[in-house]
Amino acid sequence: GSPGSQSLWSEVIGGMKLTSRSDPRLAPHILWYKNNPDYLNRVLKRGRPYLYHIVKRAQRKNLPLELALLPVVESAFRAYAYSPGRAAGLWQFIPETGKTYGLKQNWWIDERRSIIASTDAALHFLKDMSREFKGDWLLALAAYNAGAGNVRKAIRKYHQSKKKGHKKHPTFWDLKLPKETQGYVPRLLALARFIETSKKQGFKLPYIPNRPLTAIV
Repeated sequence: GSPGSQSLWSEVIGGMKLTSRSDPRLAPHILWYKNNPDYLNRVLKRGRPYLYHIVKRAQRKNLPLELALLPVVESAFRAYAYSPGRAAGLWQFIPETGKTYGLKQNWWIDERRSIIASTDAALHFLKDMSREFKGDWLLALAAYNAGAGNVRKAIRKYHQSKKKGHKKHPTFWDLKLPKETQGYVPRLLALARFIETSKKQGFKLPYIPNRPLTAIV
């Protein structure tokens, strides 16, 4: 077909770069997606208007395209999602982080709910985190969820404990992170793996064309 008729999924899968997505520890999370196909189908369909814009922006920044799937885990692709912790939008920015990354929040406007502004801010934030943790994307994702301070603290604790087989650069799996974060990173990696192997999993990805489905007004 013409370039425009291709599905966006082949692009997403082609741009996946995180090698840890085949880690055996992801098995229970992959199984969860396999056992809840209706949920996943609903969420991915909800992401249809947005995913193209997110993927293109992530590509421009040369980021692993697993990151484009983060709104599935964060907000189930609900632009107006609001959490008890006052996090808002597709990317679930808390007010402070939103402000740091230039998202206007006042009586009239909350840019955390703007698809484009919040996507740019989230990708900028993730890129900063990956720089902070020397290119380790799993630690960058952990920091997106728990805050960079908590990840740094976990690394310090790891070094203080001088475990057997102590590593100079501990990985996500070596650290004692908040429970939510311990589940958060594998859930995203498992989602990427599930999408990548959807045929084998017996899951039909909802068709999303590789072109903008929404205009930016």
